[in-house]
Amino acid sequence: MLSSPASLRLAILVARAWIGLALFDVARSIGFVGIHRRVRACRVSRRVVATPESVVWAVDEACVWYLKRAYCLQRSAVAVWLLRRRGFDARLIIGYRPIPFESHAWIEIEGRIVNDRPQYRKYFHVLEQL
Repeated sequence: MLSSPASLRLAILVARAWIGLALFDVARSIGFVGIHRRVRACRVSRRVVATPESVVWAVDEACVWYLKRAYCLQRSAVAVWLLRRRGFDARLIIGYRPIPFESHAWIEIEGRIVNDRPQYRKYFHVLEQL
């Protein structure tokens, strides 16, 4: 049982993250370009009721309970959406490493990676920032 208002807020945040993961899967039918447009169009709200760490934790927790594996682009897009709705100017970064080829998506706030390891910025070339 949830024992405090903070626990209830975290549970609601996890539920919203889970719904965001499902909406991302539905949005796949519009393709990458459509998802790209939607993430770019998501504006930063003026209210802050969570920390970036709690939002990232909620998305990670929702991924544990999600129906299938959520890859980095899905996790990062949902986290950016939630962070912006809570007043954080989060950026979705899509990067690649040429040899051996690998791509990855992560989130930055004020140039700091908040949902992954900091070395991604060092080893990956930035392809897009949303």
